[in-house]
Amino acid sequence: MQRYFIELSYDGTPYHGWQIQPNATTVQEYLDSALTVYFRQPVSTLGCGRTDTGVHASQFFAHFDLQTEAEQSEATGIPASKCPDPLRSVNGINALLPYQIAVKRVFEVANTAHARFDATARAYHYHIHFHKNPFKLNRSWFHKGELDMDAMNRAASILLAHSDFSCFSKSHTQTFTNNCKITEAFFEEMEDGALRFTIRADRFLRNMVRAIVGTLIRIGKNELNLAEFEQIIKSKNRSNAGQSVPACGLYLVNVIYPFVK
Repeated sequence: MQRYFIELSYDGTPYHGWQIQPNATTVQEYLDSALTVYFRQPVSTLGCGRTDTGVHASQFFAHFDLQTEAEQSEATGIPASKCPDPLRSVNGINALLPYQIAVKRVFEVANTAHARFDATARAYHYHIHFHKNPFKLNRSWFHKGELDMDAMNRAASILLAHSDFSCFSKSHTQTFTNNCKITEAFFEEMEDGALRFTIRADRFLRNMVRAIVGTLIRIGKNELNLAEFEQIIKSKNRSNAGQSVPACGLYLVNVIYPFVK
């Protein structure tokens, strides 16, 4: 067997997240099906993480294992020269996928490489717009009313001084720790007046980014001050933080591995 990484992007609008689940349409379900058809052998992927229903990814990695050409030839009787070449498979796989899912590349990695556990950093963007725009439907969150971006950035900088983000984690999740090292967290104004929030960390908790943005929005609306924001973090209590913002504005944009360029 040989292990491969696959890099893809997807519009999460029509899917119930990345991970396969009963009675729901997911990105992983479509990808596994396409890979199985293309490579003529059962294929099961493992993703770099989970994305929730409606969340998008401009960069997402998964790994999967394939029989080598020699192994497949021996098992099926197909000449090795006729077996699909994984390194030339992008167009063929894309032809089997819905338009909302696009494969960028497939490449060989060590058999011990792991899409989830070997990632050293991840980054997300969250998009907010303030004027009704049909072309941003399901791509950005429409917020009515102004926000104080400077105040939100001052609060966001506080995140870098903390490590336990239990207050922003979905309740009752099975995780060994709620500690994360955030290295970037800031809002910036785009050309059309919209806002984009960037956050980078070594790992993220379930629903963490949307809960952080929802709490920072309260800062931007002058409903919380900086001392109260820091106290929420120290409380480690999800009920003290703000509501999670809608999934439509959230994008996984970058996943870093020491062995991937």
